[in-house]
Amino acid sequence: MLDISRNQFSGNVPSSLIAKQASLEYIDLSYNLFEGLFSFSSFTNHSNLMVIGFTSENNKLEIETEIPNWNTSFQLKVLVLSNCNLNKVSNNIPKFLFDQHELEVVDISHNNLKDSFPNWLLENNTGLHLVALRNNCFEGQFHLPPNQSKEDFWLLDVSDNHLNGQLQENFGMIISGLESLNLSQNHFEGNFPSSIGEIIGLRELDVSNNNFSGEVPKELVANCTGLKDLILSNNHFHGEILFEHLTSLRILEMKNNHFTGTLPGVLPDYLSLLDISNNHMSGVIPRWARRKSQKWSALLMSNNSFHGWIPFELGSFILIDLSHNLLSGSFPSSLNLQDVQHLLLQGNKLIGSLPKVVFNLSSLFTLDIRDNCFSGSIPDEIGGLFNLRILLLSGNHFSGMIPKQLCQLKKIDIMDLSNNSFSGIIPQCFYKITFGKIGAIDPAFANKTEFASTSYSSSYEVNGNLLYGYFSVYEPEEQFTTQVGVEFVTKYRSNFYKGSILDLSLNMLIGEIPLELGQLSHILALNLSYNQLTGYIPKTFSNLTQLESLDLSHNNLIGEIPSTLIDLHFLKVFNVAYNNLSGKVPDMKGQFGTFENNSYEGNPFLCGLPLKKSCKRGDESSPSPRKSSNAKVPNGNG
Repeated sequence: MLDISRNQFSGNVPSSLIAKQASLEYIDLSYNLFEGLFSFSSFTNHSNLMVIGFTSENNKLEIETEIPNWNTSFQLKVLVLSNCNLNKVSNNIPKFLFDQHELEVVDISHNNLKDSFPNWLLENNTGLHLVALRNNCFEGQFHLPPNQSKEDFWLLDVSDNHLNGQLQENFGMIISGLESLNLSQNHFEGNFPSSIGEIIGLRELDVSNNNFSGEVPKELVANCTGLKDLILSNNHFHGEILFEHLTSLRILEMKNNHFTGTLPGVLPDYLSLLDISNNHMSGVIPRWARRKSQKWSALLMSNNSFHGWIPFELGSFILIDLSHNLLSGSFPSSLNLQDVQHLLLQGNKLIGSLPKVVFNLSSLFTLDIRDNCFSGSIPDEIGGLFNLRILLLSGNHFSGMIPKQLCQLKKIDIMDLSNNSFSGIIPQCFYKITFGKIGAIDPAFANKTEFASTSYSSSYEVNGNLLYGYFSVYEPEEQFTTQVGVEFVTKYRSNFYKGSILDLSLNMLIGEIPLELGQLSHILALNLSYNQLTGYIPKTFSNLTQLESLDLSHNNLIGEIPSTLIDLHFLKVFNVAYNNLSGKVPDMKGQFGTFENNSYEGNPFLCGLPLKKSCKRGDESSPSPRKSSNAKVPNGNG
């Protein structure tokens, strides 16, 4: 036995050394940092080999099995060649597998192999327990040997290939002992066979990202009651699914289908992820009791037709996305959101003011209540959300001054207060907010947990001693990354940003732009358009070296455009239209060479290219400001 797996060995695999160990029965070099080419010709004299493991950790190892005039002298039980650039030149499935008849485990995932599905592999090896072919280029139809029942076959993974067609009707009967089945990321179509109900021990089923249609077989829900992971997303399924009978569920993903019906009154105790987004489900959301699961909890129900109000008890979820439904009413003061980190309620019909209970959530990272009918002022208590990274309040009826307590939210990366009725001045202290300094990889948005880890372990007798082989060949994990962005609508173009944003547009703000905003050195987008701001464009804006979008249009700004703004080398959007600006526009250098007349229109005293008005000696002085009325324009369109 030679097992040096799960270390950090590097360099080439010592072929000559292995070739001399002709008595080897078990060799596992997996999960190291080997690189270079290893040829199976090193195993020419290894007639006793039963186990070969070569999973690569760094994708720099190349394994070649197609060797002229080479014949195998061994009969393997376990072959694991995952992520090792297997037969990189030909991309062929190893031909020596045709002569193997005692295989129990085969994992050749992540190798870009190109062939039809090897049903002969199942026919030749009646003792197979596990076959993993994920992330290759297998194509054509997927058919199991019709006359062989494999009751001891417990894991089959053909995900992320190019398999197509319909599944055979007796599919479930052939592999009735299966515990884990992954058909995701292929081109399967048609109805899912009802014989899936014959696999009563099924624990994990993933058929996502295919073209399956019809209803989910009732036999699946009725018979496979031990299901832990059920992933049906991104297909064309319709009808109802009564998942409350699946009492062992940890993951239920049904997003992007055509499911209808209402939600059950009881959720499985250990459910960690419920994703039914983008369907046609309706009704009220039940008041679910707190569940036993202590793992990551996510409730994703956006883009349906749920109505009424959110139930009081949602505190056991960490991520709640109920956006784009028909929810109405006001926030109940007794709402329990004690564990919530991400609360997404955009695009509903919610009314009233924000209750102070929301601002007691010290664990909150994301608050997105855009496009509702909330009103009133922002309570001073908002300063208590000291962990908040994303604050999206746009498209409501908030009024009053922007509270200085927002400056206490120093970790904010995105703040969108646009399209409300805020008045007063822009708080000078906004420069204290990080706006991107934390960095893209923030622990608040990289919550990861493993829901399933299926491994193969068995024992082999070698020279009178028992060897225990353990292979982690199938380790699916769910990672939830909350990606929230803001769509910036300037007069001429729309841009979508996912970080470092301050949007105060479409309000009634007055006064001068604080010079201190020039200290937001990591900000990507700044939108102050459609307000009543006066004074000059701060020269300090030339310090915003990461800026990609700057919109100051539709205000009462005067004076010249600072020529130093040409130092903003990443600027893609620049709009100062409809102000009282005067003098020469910045030279058409760098990014300013890409901006056209519409970036400057509505300022009759501006001159210089790209404007038609040339700058003569008498034109460069700043005239007296003219009166301007800038009415609030819905949707940001002038």
